[in-house]
Amino acid sequence: MTYKITAEELAVQKDYMRRVADINAQRELPPVAHVHSFGCQQNVSDGEKLKGMLAEMGYGFSPEVRGADLVLFNTCAVRENAEDRVFGNLGALKHNKKENPDMLVGVCGCMVQQEHITEKIKRSFPHVDFVMGTHVLHTLPQIIYEVLTDRKRRISIPECDGVIAEGLPLKRESGLKVSVPIMYGCNNFCTYCIVPYVRGRERSRDTEDILREVRAAINNGARDILLLGQNVNSYGKELGTSFSELLRRINDIEGEFRVCYMSSHPKDATRGLIDAIAECEKVTRHFHLPVQSGSSRILKLMNRHYTREHYLELTRYIREKIPDAALTSDIIVGFPGENYEDFKETLSLIREVRFDSLYTFIYSPRKGTKAAEMPDPVSAEEKGKWFRELLEVQQEVGENAYRGYVGKVMRVLCEGVGRTRDGCLTGKTRQNVIVDFDGDRELIGQFVNVEITDALNWALLGKIV
Repeated sequence: MTYKITAEELAVQKDYMRRVADINAQRELPPVAHVHSFGCQQNVSDGEKLKGMLAEMGYGFSPEVRGADLVLFNTCAVRENAEDRVFGNLGALKHNKKENPDMLVGVCGCMVQQEHITEKIKRSFPHVDFVMGTHVLHTLPQIIYEVLTDRKRRISIPECDGVIAEGLPLKRESGLKVSVPIMYGCNNFCTYCIVPYVRGRERSRDTEDILREVRAAINNGARDILLLGQNVNSYGKELGTSFSELLRRINDIEGEFRVCYMSSHPKDATRGLIDAIAECEKVTRHFHLPVQSGSSRILKLMNRHYTREHYLELTRYIREKIPDAALTSDIIVGFPGENYEDFKETLSLIREVRFDSLYTFIYSPRKGTKAAEMPDPVSAEEKGKWFRELLEVQQEVGENAYRGYVGKVMRVLCEGVGRTRDGCLTGKTRQNVIVDFDGDRELIGQFVNVEITDALNWALLGKIV
């Protein structure tokens, strides 16, 4: 059962914010915090809450560790290299702590929700002052106050299915592009994925709370609303509503903006959802549906709850219902038990679906998942060959998809300065495709019509109509 943090519990944390702010007000100089969020957009969104609470406690912010009075790493557990980066950064902080013994060092997020990770931090990084799991993010003010006043290490990682905490202050990374979580956790237990173990069970925010946050963001100038969840397609099941209904209600909000979302699970992507997206003019024409493998045998080993045939039927319906839709996906190469015949099925699926782009990974075992215990006889060298072959196939497919945009006039949200040439601007289409074009910087934050004149393998080039 989902537990929602009560108003009384939130009031306690706001009182701790005031207490810490009073302590910081007595300092000769205002304290500075360095907050780094690793991994997914959900972590970035959590980081905005962490920064919001720290701002209420009197902290300013620095992009650098050096000189910071508080360093907080908001961690990711999805891939091993993210964990290695955190450990490397924590080790480097030992020298900063020697230079400034009063500096506070904290670690939070998905990584520390794993017992073996927390034990390693306890044992190997004595300069870390506090560790907090994913379900107690809202208690950051209390933890900081306690560490400031008694200088004893705090470890807060309760076991639970997860909470929802509304009403926390936010410090947005951007006013133009705003992330809005609509749900937390995951019930799917894919055999390669650690997320359900570290994020808890699926729990949806109340629709009215989401709508209130979206309206406030739009009134403050947001033009790009990213709806977040580990599996947005299953939003609202326990509330008696659906993701389709949420999209329709957001689409009805007045104003010029666009709505995108991540992440989606193919097993919950229904024809009804595709119909709703087709009807909602403010929702992007971009479907990111992580297929992971083109082999039904491997999909079963992954516990994905759909087959190759189901996925292809789904993408055919998308093409039929929304002809201008862009399709992107995730692919895992070298899953335990995969052979070259399975891999070739993935290549043929890529050619059949014609993805605009792919996020591709060589399988990385995560301790605590079922896949980590499966036999994995294929060598890393062989998996590397498969991976390079996949990239070659997708490059050809992706380039053909991008060339298909040349000559079209597309609605683009101008987001900032581009990379392809000096002085150009950049933005994204309704298909979530990057477009660089010439224009005045005053256009940043506005929607413009751009005629596509050329295609690269990662972006489009165009001119304002």
